Amino acid sequence: MAKIDKQGTRTERLFATILLLQNRPHLTSRDLAEHFNVSRRTTFRDLRALSDSGVPLTYSEGGGYEILDGYQLPPLMLTAREAATLIVGTAFMKLQSDASLRSDADAVSLKIRTVLPREIREYVDRLSENTVLDPYWMHAVQAEGAETGIWYKLSEAVARSRKVIMEYFVESRSEVTKRSVDPLGLVYYEDHWNLIAFDHLRETIRNFRLDRIEEMFVLSEKFERPKGFELQAYLEEDGMRPSVETIVLEFSEHAYARARTTIPAKIDKEEKKDDSVRVTFRFDNLEYLTSWLLRFGNAVRVEEPQTLREMHKQAALQIAHQY
Repeated sequence: MAKIDKQGTRTERLFATILLLQNRPHLTSRDLAEHFNVSRRTTFRDLRALSDSGVPLTYSEGGGYEILDGYQLPPLMLTAREAATLIVGTAFMKLQSDASLRSDADAVSLKIRTVLPREIREYVDRLSENTVLDPYWMHAVQAEGAETGIWYKLSEAVARSRKVIMEYFVESRSEVTKRSVDPLGLVYYEDHWNLIAFDHLRETIRNFRLDRIEEMFVLSEKFERPKGFELQAYLEEDGMRPSVETIVLEFSEHAYARARTTIPAKIDKEEKKDDSVRVTFRFDNLEYLTSWLLRFGNAVRVEEPQTLREMHKQAALQIAHQY
């Protein structure tokens, strides 16, 4: 369960204490102090404040504090589908490599679950137990992810239009560069977060991967967003992709019914033939596309570009040679 930052407000800690005791009764003052990273004296003051405000706290015979049955925070007015959407959304955030995002996602899940009506809470619990988002990725990020807080810092910089100075690792040159940028938006793309920002070094809008930012500072100085700039429109013009290829594939009609929902880009053109479909889109990662194409076997043929056609052919031959 996520720990609360010692610097958090007392109100946040009091609210979190209620949620914690409703979900995990019989916690001792020592348990609470350790969970919130505060002294036991502070914990006793918090418990007294809750009791004075009308929260029915009691000390159980078996040891530890609990809140008497019947006390409830006002339930959220959510339908089962709305609650499920929130739970799946927080599950996605728990897959992030930044441990601070995962920690806060745990806290959000706890709050949502606690204030839901019983019937919807049981529905959400059953859904959570039977919904998994990429378990292999989850093990990887939990093993390697550090608590950087970069996403939060950049989200504030984007929302408040604050300039940022950062040290950024350029993989192609294997060197760290210092950048002054105006953060314009955050985008999750190809399993990682990206910062879209105006780069004062290059004097143009660039894409920066968050996992390559080694150090950063949000300045108090504000900036003016480029006139007429819209993040979605920028992305649709291939702002995420420095070298986009035009991809033309021909699928059997049956295979395309499966492929259409997993094509990793916006479809530009579809042409239906007698028993096949010719599809055109733009994409930059040919290695990923080669792997993706193999799942369709001989039900797909690469028409363009030639580079992808050769990569697809070689990948298929390598598999054939294994047998």
